Amino acid sequence: MLKGIVIKSIQRLPDERGFFCEVMRKDWKDFLGEDTVAQANLSFTYPNIIRAWHRHLKGQTDYFLALKGSIKICAFDDKTQEINEVVSNALNLQLVRIPGHYWHGFKALGDEPAMLLYFTTNLYDPAHPDEERRPWNDTTLIPKIVNGKKDDARVGKVWDWNYPAHK
Repeated sequence: MLKGIVIKSIQRLPDERGFFCEVMRKDWKDFLGEDTVAQANLSFTYPNIIRAWHRHLKGQTDYFLALKGSIKICAFDDKTQEINEVVSNALNLQLVRIPGHYWHGFKALGDEPAMLLYFTTNLYDPAHPDEERRPWNDTTLIPKIVNGKKDDARVGKVWDWNYPAHK
């Protein structure tokens, strides 16, 4: 994984009514480190929609949690040209930490809409947004390493969000 990307499994506590789980706690220092959550947002995304690429240059970190459906989260490091992808879904709850200086985004997978709850360490300022953007299909985004592998079939090619995960 790229430095700073961390995945934390979320424990479900089931009973006859359903389940309960804690999704964010400020005392999870092994996961949050020195981060403090400033804002929570909810994104509803139709199937096969790609919301990418963007990054934050003022120190923001994002924490993604798929609440419904399934999403493919990707983070790309311009310096090393490494990309990491994580498939996250509501059946296997996990928080995914993405340092904001990486280009990042996600795609809603499958046949149902995805709901993504995400926490940020900075408040959004519409007058001065901390977002730099590039198109989801940017032809200059060509990884040299994919998920830690230099021999992945996608290395040296324009990143394809639609490449089947099972290939």
